[in-house]
Amino acid sequence: MENDHIGKEPYIDTVPVKRRLGFFSGVSIIVGSIIGSGIFVSPKGVLVNSGSVGLCLIIWFVCGLISALGAVIYAELGLLIPRSGGDFNYLLNVFGTFPAFMFAWCQFLIMPSSSAVLSLTLAEYFSKVIFDDCGPNNMILKLFACAVIISTGIINCISVKLSARTHILFTVLKVAGLLMIIIGGLVKILKGEFGSMSSGFEGSSTNPTSIAMAIYSGMFTYGGWQNLNHVLEELDNPKRNLPLCVITSITLVTVIYSLVNISYFSVLSKDEFLSSWAVAVTWAKYEISSAVVIIPIIVACSSYGTLTIAFFISSRLSFAAARAGLFPEILSYLNVNSNVPVPSTILIVMLSVVMTIPADIGMIINVISFIFWIFLGVNMVAFMVLRYKMKDVKTSIKVPLILPFILLMICIFLVVAPFLEPVRTEFWYALGYLVLGAILYIPFVLLHFRLPGIDGVTKFCQSLMIVAPATKPDEIS
Repeated sequence: MENDHIGKEPYIDTVPVKRRLGFFSGVSIIVGSIIGSGIFVSPKGVLVNSGSVGLCLIIWFVCGLISALGAVIYAELGLLIPRSGGDFNYLLNVFGTFPAFMFAWCQFLIMPSSSAVLSLTLAEYFSKVIFDDCGPNNMILKLFACAVIISTGIINCISVKLSARTHILFTVLKVAGLLMIIIGGLVKILKGEFGSMSSGFEGSSTNPTSIAMAIYSGMFTYGGWQNLNHVLEELDNPKRNLPLCVITSITLVTVIYSLVNISYFSVLSKDEFLSSWAVAVTWAKYEISSAVVIIPIIVACSSYGTLTIAFFISSRLSFAAARAGLFPEILSYLNVNSNVPVPSTILIVMLSVVMTIPADIGMIINVISFIFWIFLGVNMVAFMVLRYKMKDVKTSIKVPLILPFILLMICIFLVVAPFLEPVRTEFWYALGYLVLGAILYIPFVLLHFRLPGIDGVTKFCQSLMIVAPATKPDEIS
């Protein structure tokens, strides 16, 4: 294919999806997706809702177990349906277009909102290094956040290799920062100083809604364990690497998160923990004063790495939805040189920039978590159906059916629990967004309505971005 097609007829050839992600890239995607800014900045949501240090630490470990449970199930799902797009393809294959469309529709709210929060967090922490305590005004922070979003979008548009190397680099940096906190806490404990951990289970909550909110906060910080499934067609030797990457990553993150929280509590009292604007920075002031400047830099690097992965993953999801005919066709096109879904990436970048304006982290966490548990529960049902339909298919990992059933029960509890008391506003927003998606499904998917001029827009974008339709994915051999 030559570049003299530009401005003339659109490409009619197809572009293959290439496998360029190895084991370390796969691990960096999962670990880098999970470890963002939350564990450094605001892990206090778990403590606020659990009420005690002891119960808080248990919930952190339980969240790790839930993540491990889900990740192992998703590893088998990925081998049963070896397609990029993760949850979208599982819902599409088992239940049809409506739930698959609804999942993809919800990601258009979740992914850009999460990216906006990450970019604003990065901007705030970076400003702590450059400016004094007063810092820049809110507008400057948001402009800087937008610049960060655009830069990560450019990295993802250039090449998969550049994006993967960026994932690995920033994953190493963020893990190194957490190891510094862990070592500092272990030194404190070895000296016989246990801080607020000595309070044990004093003040533990027994309210099911509060427990659910604590798990919401913890699982938000664990979010991203299923992300490798979204780029499965780009993973080399998935039969081996998918289960191996999943098990390695979740074990590593669960151990790190548990030890980091133990380190926090070994130094900080409950009041200091809850009143801190950034727990890791407050910890450093007491334990390693010289690290007070380093921590904000590490948090900024962590946020940037996670943001890069977020764009990498979310662009593949909209790509998969478009390839199935549920989103505009142009989103399923790949750049003819880099094999990157450039139109999908650019769309996610644009939506993320818009989302920086109203970003509210507390509300976003609850909305994202609520929608996440709904679709995770539906996917557990999909898994059990697939296991029955594809019982003769041999995979390198086989999950006992009791595990998806247990996770389904957890999902039902976490979806129902917020409605056991007066419902917070954000949950009504989430339901409203779901209803809007259901309404849009009727004309655009069920009735195949096409907007006037959409073909002209597709041809223009195709020539502008040098993109072509992707070939159908090959079966995993």
